[in-house]
Amino acid sequence: MEALKLWNLTSQPLKRHLLHSTTSITSYAFRRTPRTLLLRSSSSSSSTASSSAPDIDKPTGAASRAAGRNRRAPASPTTSTSDREAVRAIRLKKVEELRSKGLDPYAYGWEKTHSANQLQDIYRDLGNGEEANGENDHVSIAGRIVARRAFGKLAFLTLRDDSGTIQLYCDKERLIDDQFEQLKAHVDIGDILGARGSIKRTEKGELSVCVLSFAILTKSLLPLPDKYHGLTDIDKRYRQRYVDMIANPEVADVFRKRAKVVSEIRRTMDSLGYIEVETPVLQGAAGGAEARPFITHHNSLGRDLYLRIATELHLKRMLVGGFEKVYEIGRIFRNEGISTRHNPEFTTIEMYEAYSDYQSMMNLAEEIVTQCALAVLGKLTLDYQGVEICLERPWRRETMHNLVKEVSGIDFSELGDDLEVAKKVTLSTLGNNLDAKDKASIEACQSVGHLLNEVFEVVVEPKLIQPTFVLDYPIEISPLAKPHRRSIGLTERFELFICGRELGNAFSELTDPIDQRGRLEDQVRQHEKKRAEAASRNADKKEGTENEDDLYEVTLDDDFLTALEYGMPPASGMGLGIDRIVMLLTNSPSIRDVIAFPVLKVQQ
Repeated sequence: MEALKLWNLTSQPLKRHLLHSTTSITSYAFRRTPRTLLLRSSSSSSSTASSSAPDIDKPTGAASRAAGRNRRAPASPTTSTSDREAVRAIRLKKVEELRSKGLDPYAYGWEKTHSANQLQDIYRDLGNGEEANGENDHVSIAGRIVARRAFGKLAFLTLRDDSGTIQLYCDKERLIDDQFEQLKAHVDIGDILGARGSIKRTEKGELSVCVLSFAILTKSLLPLPDKYHGLTDIDKRYRQRYVDMIANPEVADVFRKRAKVVSEIRRTMDSLGYIEVETPVLQGAAGGAEARPFITHHNSLGRDLYLRIATELHLKRMLVGGFEKVYEIGRIFRNEGISTRHNPEFTTIEMYEAYSDYQSMMNLAEEIVTQCALAVLGKLTLDYQGVEICLERPWRRETMHNLVKEVSGIDFSELGDDLEVAKKVTLSTLGNNLDAKDKASIEACQSVGHLLNEVFEVVVEPKLIQPTFVLDYPIEISPLAKPHRRSIGLTERFELFICGRELGNAFSELTDPIDQRGRLEDQVRQHEKKRAEAASRNADKKEGTENEDDLYEVTLDDDFLTALEYGMPPASGMGLGIDRIVMLLTNSPSIRDVIAFPVLKVQQ
């Protein structure tokens, strides 16, 4: 790290110290601790580096002792702005020097023959001290330099590509022309290099490319994070994800696993005969969920449009049009709060199947999640934040009423429709275990169905650790679900919970256009009532708006209702949160850990 080069700048000129030092020992490595990135060199062939020190060949005698002293030199927790700018200035000077020699520090390309991991695999049986120098053993690789040691006529670099790491063994006697001097003078940690050479395994067992020639493909201008303390600023980790991935290969591995999840979902759906379709992101009415939308304006059309809050209503239009099995993997946008579980933009898959009901969607949910687990982990048991989760099928299926009774002791089926009595029973039973916010939410419930759902969310949801399908939701909170065929006041709807988090939501879809219109209109009326109450509260406050959660406008999607009047076949539908599935399968505590570039506050 540049800190090792800068610690003695006060006593030596910058250029002499950094460009002409005959013994330069700098190395990174990568180890992850909670909320902290620590750097230490690694020679692992996997994409996730080992936490142990590398087996890069070390000098002996005085050089070794000097190296040890340098490694123990103290370093500041972060690279200061002045140090950062000093390093940048030095590297810009190196760019000029390279160009003056007719060398392009920003190449157009490089022809690779192997990845680092391929070489580790091909030559895994090469013995210590042996060299493979046949015609087929001359290789060409490229990647970022993440560790560097130079002393005397030897230099050792660790190169990392997207498959893993491999050592570059640079012997002055083997390199053509003056490339060894160029390496010592111009190659820094963070640079992207291409190298050609033969293969050997050192006496210490490190597989290496014996470099015959190399080229700087991209000259890095900024220093990587401090090797002793790493990238400790959590906000900066998310804001500069590219640095986070360079400094910690485990971060990049999460996004490789995410790609596997998406691919496996798509493979599963295609194999079952579903057709992938695309529906509008910009919509005239924000429907399919109850959420605050983002609003934009189309200048040519002269109208406001909404970023979609769900893909549901347009996918149902596809069923009306004659498709029987459709799905969409797409980005959803909701202008709401940010937490470890919520990001303003996130990814879902929604699927709809004609002539089926919500029971079939439970089977499909099990199939999708278990196939993703097998693709990513190779097994159906996993550890999530210290808790063992078993994904073996079948998963538990239980009604909301029974789960509330099981956890709280309250049997809502015996309370009838008297809301005040139900609230009194709930508060007397749970009062000591509720905080002020929960009590206020219970008091604000507009029906027994809303109250049942509130109690479920407060006392039951956090306890649903193992995979559980929660069945038969109240009709008041399920405006798009078909009425339950056996239980009045309920719907054929389920939600899937794992680790206390909702992963999926599914219905037997409502196909009666008259019933659907009535429910959506009632939803709009209820929202307008809350909106008026919120506006009145805020008008009474002297210091602006305290809470705008209920102040947005809800519009009715008349075109969807028109589509239903042409006739939609009996169907079931489901939405699954892809981000939350990835969180589960990568043991990630926050949704920001599985979104490459999450939305953040503006930097002050």
